[in-house]
Amino acid sequence: MAGPDGPWEPVRQDLAGTGTALVYGVLTQWSVHLREPERLREVLGRDWQRYQRIGHARAKERFLASRLLLRRTAAEVIGTTPDQVDLAYEPGGRPYVRGCDQIDVSLSHTQDVLVVGVTRRGRIGVDVELADRRMAGTASEAQGYTPYEREALDADAAERRNDLLVRLWTLKEAYSKARGQGLRFRFTEFGFALDGEQARLVRPDGGPVADGSAWTFGTVALEGRFVVSVAVFDAGFGSGSDLSVQTVLDEGLLEALLNSSGRS
Repeated sequence: MAGPDGPWEPVRQDLAGTGTALVYGVLTQWSVHLREPERLREVLGRDWQRYQRIGHARAKERFLASRLLLRRTAAEVIGTTPDQVDLAYEPGGRPYVRGCDQIDVSLSHTQDVLVVGVTRRGRIGVDVELADRRMAGTASEAQGYTPYEREALDADAAERRNDLLVRLWTLKEAYSKARGQGLRFRFTEFGFALDGEQARLVRPDGGPVADGSAWTFGTVALEGRFVVSVAVFDAGFGSGSDLSVQTVLDEGLLEALLNSSGRS
């Protein structure tokens, strides 16, 4: 877990070796980190005006904490300070670090947990959801999964159905974020084949996709309450092992998610 005071050093070599990392933090720890108005405005940069316009207190706290964590993570990766990170957004709202094409970032949050993904391999998407979020028997189940996925769910044990639905949903969110589509990319237009810990991108009918081998997917439990999925597209940039990198991630997440063999 990443806090404002670190530690950020222990997994430097792990990140440099894989080119990808996940960082997570707690909302309250980051939202109270920086309260001086002038300093806050300096660090938030172009996000300052958006922050000021948010009226709901909880939404404002979450926005602040997530952007502080995202900026701090990017700053540690590229070796600068958070106020020097020029965070901008694509038309669909996807964040990126302006002037730093060497890295790609993704952000997700739910309740009091914030998750940031960063990669030098190409593109990344992350998503975090409550592990016990009810999806079985809801409109999400009826409208968010492909015929192939529904057939596989029907063939599995009934008691595992909701867990599998949550896992598939977070994988879909992560993949669509990595592609820069978000919820504009209909979840019935692509699916996943699950085989134990493995997750493979497939067409709605279960057939292979053209660029499927370039993607790595993974899902892990976090803090016993949340499910985190990540999607990484390897654009052939390499692992970035020559980059001096500082970040924080759980070593188990790294092992489970981000090896070059595509194990998830």
